[in-house]
Amino acid sequence: MKDLTIFTWVLAGLSLVAVGCKGSSDQQSAEPGVSAAPAEPAKPTTVSLNGAGATFPNALYSKWTSEYNKLHPEVQINYQPIGSGGGIAKIRDKTVDFGATDSPMSAEEESKAPGKLVHLPMTIGAVAIAYNVPEVAELKLEPAALADIYLGTITKWNDPKIAASNTGTKLPATPIVVVHRSDGSGTTAVFTGYLSKSSKDWSDKVGAGKSVKWPAGQGMPGNPGVTGRVKDSPGAIGYVDLADAVQNKLSMAALKNPAGKFVKPEISAISAAAAGVEMPDTLYASIIDAPGEAAYPISAFTYILVYEDMPDAAKGKVLTTYLWWAIHDGQKLSDALNYAPLPAPVVAKVEARLKTLHSGATVLFTGT
Repeated sequence: MKDLTIFTWVLAGLSLVAVGCKGSSDQQSAEPGVSAAPAEPAKPTTVSLNGAGATFPNALYSKWTSEYNKLHPEVQINYQPIGSGGGIAKIRDKTVDFGATDSPMSAEEESKAPGKLVHLPMTIGAVAIAYNVPEVAELKLEPAALADIYLGTITKWNDPKIAASNTGTKLPATPIVVVHRSDGSGTTAVFTGYLSKSSKDWSDKVGAGKSVKWPAGQGMPGNPGVTGRVKDSPGAIGYVDLADAVQNKLSMAALKNPAGKFVKPEISAISAAAAGVEMPDTLYASIIDAPGEAAYPISAFTYILVYEDMPDAAKGKVLTTYLWWAIHDGQKLSDALNYAPLPAPVVAKVEARLKTLHSGATVLFTGT
């Protein structure tokens, strides 16, 4: 019994020591002026969005992604300018989160997609006719003459059909080097659509499309490829987006519009072409050969393609928020990069469409 009593007292003593040590430790941690290290704030989850398609709007899309990332470092947007045909194929196969095209998808292309794809106009650009003839500072081209150049029936710069529109300009006998796109291209669809509308000969022999059987010329990939070949080839002519032509300081022809005026590709002329457009519910429309004396005849909307029912709700919310920013704050960056901002009625239509996008039962855009 005595041994048990001693053992009990030992245990009690040890317990008091333990409590004392704990209290001492607690007192130290609670001393005035001493604070525990704050917990690290949770880092925002990084979301990566991948897109691919048209080279036509690449200069603007690159600026948008850069500026948006500054505002939202947690959002990484990667865009591959591989041509409209490639963009349509990738969004159809769901290997990207969004596609991009300068030419609306055909009914056949839409039927191959595993879901409804929505066209969202993002900006407006011009297909410039760039040329490399140093002796000619200003060039005017009739639609029929341009078609004949690409048909291969006009082969020299001093051809009478070109000279007729350029009175007082001494045109050289330099052979014309025709340059066109080699890839499936929305820019090509816009350009050949213009030629088909302007020339029955072109319409009957070649037609319009992202890829056509070219009667003449050299094929180059992308707008940068055509731009580079024109820049490096005396006597060359090519169709490129206005941004590439300006950046590379290429000479650009003034084209005769339906009002009979020769107009150069400038922001005001692109805006004039889109001023009277009535955007249908499909959200795509042609403004080739738009009416109005100030309208540039090869102007076009360019589109982002997304699924109406997106497969990933988390990515879908980020993507729709980015696209909302693009049709508002992003438009302010257009002019400096040689694109025209969307007209207000078109912006309103895109706003409404963005609010209908979903992932299953989840509505993706909930902002204002």
